[in-house]
Formats: sequence, C-alpha cells, structure tokens
Amino acid sequence: MSESNSSSGGIGFCGLLTVLFIGLKLTHYIDWPWWVVLSPIWIPTAIWLVIISILGIIWWIIKE
Repeated sequence: MSESNSSSGGIGFCGLLTVLFIGLKLTHYIDWPWWVVLSPIWIPTAIWLVIISILGIIWWIIKE
C-alpha cells in the first residue's frame, strides 16, 4: 500500500499579490502608496474582523 503525503502549504493568492505589488512598487512600475501595495495582507484580516464583530453583535442581541 502506498501512502501519499500531500501538503497544501506554500504561498497563497494574497501572498502572491503582495509580492507582485511590492516588486512593481520597487521597480517604479506603479506609483501607489505603500498602504495600497500592502493591502492584500490587511484586507482579508479586516474582513474577518468585520465578520467576527457582526457575529458577536448578533450573539449579544440574542443573548439578551
């Protein structure tokens, strides 16, 4: 019997976008501010925080 060990590690879509945007910024191909260049890092985090906040508010309303 053969066992296959598969790993789905590595860089994701947001990581690739971040590396691409940083490379384009450092080569002066784009002239975006750094907060836009690094947005693929913080936008998913912000979305999760909004979802968790909404669920917390809904739980707090139901609890009362």
